[in-house]
Amino acid sequence: MDLNFTTEELAFRAEIRQWVAANLPADISHKVHNALRLNKDDLQRWAKILGKQGWHGWAWPKQFGGPGWNAVQRHLFEEECALAGAPRVVPFGPVMVAPVIMAFGSQAQQERHLPGIMSGEVWWSQGYSEPGSGSDLASVKCKAERVSTGRGDQYIVNGQKTWTTLGQYGDWIFCLVRTDSSGKPQTGISFLLIDMKSPGVTVRPIIMLDGEHEVNEVFFDNVEVPAENLVGEENKGWTYAKYLLAHERTNIADVNRGKRELERLKRIAKAEGVYEDARFRDQIALLEVDIVALEMMVLRVLSAEKAGRQSLDVAGLLKIRGSEIQQRYSELMMLAAGPYALPFIQEAMEAGWQGDQALSSLWPRGSTHCAPLASHYFNYRKTTIYGGSNEVQRNIVAQTVLG
Repeated sequence: MDLNFTTEELAFRAEIRQWVAANLPADISHKVHNALRLNKDDLQRWAKILGKQGWHGWAWPKQFGGPGWNAVQRHLFEEECALAGAPRVVPFGPVMVAPVIMAFGSQAQQERHLPGIMSGEVWWSQGYSEPGSGSDLASVKCKAERVSTGRGDQYIVNGQKTWTTLGQYGDWIFCLVRTDSSGKPQTGISFLLIDMKSPGVTVRPIIMLDGEHEVNEVFFDNVEVPAENLVGEENKGWTYAKYLLAHERTNIADVNRGKRELERLKRIAKAEGVYEDARFRDQIALLEVDIVALEMMVLRVLSAEKAGRQSLDVAGLLKIRGSEIQQRYSELMMLAAGPYALPFIQEAMEAGWQGDQALSSLWPRGSTHCAPLASHYFNYRKTTIYGGSNEVQRNIVAQTVLG
């Protein structure tokens, strides 16, 4: 197993680095490096820049309009974007639903939906979790009943989804819906594409502990969905859901973001005068070792894929380690700033202030890097829960990987 990059791969990395440096807007990069609030315009502006280059679907094969990069090239692209301070691409369209449409969707669905995802014009949301169905996703109750109408066959959808990330911006949502309740829970689920502008769709915000409107509840009240929006076969949605979740859990690990945030942690520790504390530096060193270990796990998977070998099903392992690392670096940033990380003035941040030096009288030391830390810490408590809680993932790893 060779974990070193070839001369050609290093040249590819240099090409990507040069392109990102020339095309990533400086204001967006500044926000990312300093964990400042990204709005919809920031996220979609970068998505459209990537889309114009044909890279918003950077993992797509050429037959669907992607660059056709291999696993190592995709990794290098993601790493260079992360280290340069590019926003994390909202994954629901290009990373999650697009592969499902490519693998299981009809040609008509591919022609209708993939171009809008690649261009960054169409914003997709995910409709998986429900109030009583999180890690136990097979228990979804949101119901879709097929009927014949004067407008052709339709599904009438009733029910609720929750924790819908950035659903307030959604144009379309892909949903797991219950189409049969007679057998095992997994055998009665279908995968449906729903226009969020349809009558009967209601999005209600969930305001989180950090004051942000990042997630939502989505309600479906007799929503009519054309039958051609069914992906694959009716009652086969569980198969498609598992296929998608493998992409989601690998994406959650995001070792490249971990490497960037490690450097941010070091900057904060130095600015706050705790980097010279041996015990605190030990914690940074332990974190760095774990990030390197996570990267080695990713490179092992890439090496196996490049050599045409079947790697272990490590999506769950990557999700567990990656999400725990994200929580650790957000916690260490809070500890580095100490009491200066505690003030959290939601109203001021809503007005656009994030610790500006000119307003230092309102913020201890006027420390710009301290302003987002409380919000960042609170937000990252979710990482070990979403995408399948880590407790459940450990059970899956024990059964499928360890035997």
